[in-house]
Amino acid sequence: MAALDDRLWSLEFAGAARIPGWDGALAREVAEHFETFAQQRIHPLDSAGDLQGCRLMEGRAYLPDGFAQVYRELAQAGWQGLTAPEEFGGQGLGPAVQALVSEAFSEACHALQMVAGLVPGAIRLLRQVATPDQQARFIPELASGAWLSTMCLTEPDAGSDLSRIRTRAIRGAADWNISGEKIFISGGDQDASENILHLVLARSGPEGTRGLSLFACPAVLPDGSRNSIAVTRIERKMGLHGSPTCHMVFDQAKADLIGTAGQGLAAMFLLMNHARLDVGLQGVAHAAKAHAIARAYAHDRGQGRQPDGTPAVLADHPDIQRLLNDMDRQILAARALAHLALVALESGEDDLAEFLTPMAKVAGSETGMRVTETAMQVLGGYGYLQEYRLEQAYRDARICAIYEGANGIQALTLATRGLAHAQGAQAEAFERYVEDIAKSSADTLLPTALKEWHALCALVRTAPAETAPLFMQASIALAELAFWDRVTANCPGKARLQQRASVGRHVAAHTLHSQLHFARLNARQTETVLKRA
Repeated sequence: MAALDDRLWSLEFAGAARIPGWDGALAREVAEHFETFAQQRIHPLDSAGDLQGCRLMEGRAYLPDGFAQVYRELAQAGWQGLTAPEEFGGQGLGPAVQALVSEAFSEACHALQMVAGLVPGAIRLLRQVATPDQQARFIPELASGAWLSTMCLTEPDAGSDLSRIRTRAIRGAADWNISGEKIFISGGDQDASENILHLVLARSGPEGTRGLSLFACPAVLPDGSRNSIAVTRIERKMGLHGSPTCHMVFDQAKADLIGTAGQGLAAMFLLMNHARLDVGLQGVAHAAKAHAIARAYAHDRGQGRQPDGTPAVLADHPDIQRLLNDMDRQILAARALAHLALVALESGEDDLAEFLTPMAKVAGSETGMRVTETAMQVLGGYGYLQEYRLEQAYRDARICAIYEGANGIQALTLATRGLAHAQGAQAEAFERYVEDIAKSSADTLLPTALKEWHALCALVRTAPAETAPLFMQASIALAELAFWDRVTANCPGKARLQQRASVGRHVAAHTLHSQLHFARLNARQTETVLKRA
């Protein structure tokens, strides 16, 4: 399968037909058009933008050469309004099609995707919690591409613990005034769009998360003057050099309250859940790109001889074949998990979607790191050079495990909220999903793994913080084993998928068994310590 064929197959195998309005033929046509644009116009910016980076001059941030022009072409072609409702000037195609486009965008140039990619989530948020007047003012501008959007949460003293946010919102006569600092704001300023709608989490009430509200704070006010927002620094980063990560100061900046006061965190999570799935697919995109580079190199690079004495290429050697196949297996499984979560979210299976989303974020981001590293190993010394762009892919992919909720936080969320919220409704939804597949398993591998996962759940409930990473890896492994079981049963004529499934099933089962073993060891050690005390 080609890259687009893989993506479409994965989405439809995950159940895209259950999403209202899904049209596979239309999705393919849209994705093909975008991939052509991405390869011709976006992809050439990636390496040059990485080398040049962004600039801060006289308080304004500037993207690398060519980024602003290509973004405007992207906007003029209507891509920013792909998921926006038609009544707001969009195309109303839905998040499933957006997922196909987003992965291709990230593969072509993650840095530019970071600047442009928050708009679909912002539109979704505004549709759910903004007033009709706010929707009419903001959504058409975002859908047209005239405006871009940011998500302003993190502060110097408030990272994963958002209860520590100190940015204040004071109600004025006509609107709200925002004052405080926000850091690590992707696209906090740039020269590509006419305006930027900053979605800011600020304190309008007492301490704690219940005092937080969500505000829409435009960089340029309706009268054409600039709002009281300053960019004081662009961070120097390991990767994503073409995306300006800004330190921002709000000084009584004018803003609209979005939704209900004190419900800002709940509103922001409407945006963050889709953002986390997008991050998972960013990791998959880097992995797919790295695997394609490694595969092409390995089939071209002469290396030694075959057993019969004829010249061999690198891909003829068993160890390289193993590495290439293993990368392919990881990519297929991580993408499948992200698509499964997306389908659950869009088809109204909220409990299953809530449980799968942190898993998809972790699986995709870790796959991005592992596969880009392995691809470098396949190329040897050439993989370490800038020429093949694998070192950039590794640097760019590394952030996916950190932002939109660090992977450790995702694990803790799964081990606490995932197991306990609403009497365990999320975990039960996941269990039912796996049980349905296990009923038709050809052997006992999946049913046995499900029993082991049950045993692990009991241990995790007694010590969630200590066992959260084990539970995350075990849950991902169980989801992957269920996926490979479905592949084995439903794709009998696809040799490549059957080969990956035959290995993937056993890798996943072994991973889950190992996590249970370590959790039991942790429990015994804890019991020993308590007895000694």
